Amino acid sequence: MLSKRFVVGALVLLFALVLWNTAPVLAQEHPAEHQMQKSLYERLGGVYAIASVVDDFIERLLANDVLNANPKIKEARDLVPKAGLKHRVTELVCMVTGGPEKYNGRTMKDSHAHLNITEKEWEAMVADFKITLNKFKVPQKEQDELIAIVATTKPDIVMSTAKK
Repeated sequence: MLSKRFVVGALVLLFALVLWNTAPVLAQEHPAEHQMQKSLYERLGGVYAIASVVDDFIERLLANDVLNANPKIKEARDLVPKAGLKHRVTELVCMVTGGPEKYNGRTMKDSHAHLNITEKEWEAMVADFKITLNKFKVPQKEQDELIAIVATTKPDIVMSTAKK
């Protein structure tokens, strides 16, 4: 079922909302000023760098025991081909960081509503995300921006106490 495939895609999209390798800043007369003018997408190195980070991040999430313990997450993952999931997450990350790519998946809320994602699972995802960002030597400033973007999706992804 296509909608369930995008559920998983969106699930990891959130997870991956933020994974990326950055390109070195070109030497310029005023490098700090120039960097401020660049979008986060550009500072992360564009689509190919972002796709490389997403690839590593998704592989990490797929092997995460905390996430795999949730039968709803595992069931959703089994419906979506890994390559498709990586594509959707890359699309989303590129879009939210200022790139030209457009995300065509479902909303975070629609994609995650039935997955019963807990605070513990959210924290496990964020921890994996940080490991990937560090592996690719993403500078702290860009990591902070990515984590802030991901944090905006938390209310739509993590089940509230009222839902428990």
